[in-house]
Amino acid sequence: MLTLLNIGNTHTEIAGWGNGKLSLLKIVPSSELAAADLPPGKIAAASVVPDVARQLAAKREINFISASNCHDLIDFSGVDCSTLGADRVANAIALAHFFKLPALVADCGTALTIEIVDENRRFVGGAIAPGRKLMRQSLALGTAQLPEIPLESQLPDFAGVDTVSSIALGIDGAIHAMLGALVDKVKAHIELGACVITGGDAKFFLEKLPNKFTPAPELFTLYGILLAAGEKIPEGI
Repeated sequence: MLTLLNIGNTHTEIAGWGNGKLSLLKIVPSSELAAADLPPGKIAAASVVPDVARQLAAKREINFISASNCHDLIDFSGVDCSTLGADRVANAIALAHFFKLPALVADCGTALTIEIVDENRRFVGGAIAPGRKLMRQSLALGTAQLPEIPLESQLPDFAGVDTVSSIALGIDGAIHAMLGALVDKVKAHIELGACVITGGDAKFFLEKLPNKFTPAPELFTLYGILLAAGEKIPEGI
């Protein structure tokens, strides 16, 4: 079995690939991920947390994917790859595999990222913004009295009547409008064959922007890591 790791800022997905099937094994906090958590055998990973990647690499042999070692599945030559996150590389690869190009994928997690791939399988860039949880944390850390409110806080229709509902309107009301505007900006330049959304917070944006996005397949980024590692996905997946 090949073990796949999607090491994010907050959580890490650990999956196994064997007999033509990708299975999510567990999700652990990235800060707690250790080599002892990993099954024996080959490992391929996308990491956006350098310290965790270094700690794992000191104990296990791991194929960390990047724009430079993804078997030319996507042409990244038009962008600066020196700081391009491996998660965005995997998303671009999965996007080109599963959807008609040109296409866009929005990944909604700790950060909100957009990746765009054109009809010639060229990565043309995208956008990066803080996600909803990070916005909440930043507001609480940068002020003396404002609390970090739950992601489940009710979004008022018109105006917040207390601090919590005012923060919910300010953050949640703004962020889905921002994402919608970014997508419209891309569509003004490229006629998209697909506009896809993934990530742990995708449900929120699908509810607020129901006509903008198609949900990505489950384990979307992990499939991108799998393809970047040189594996073939059977037809029909």
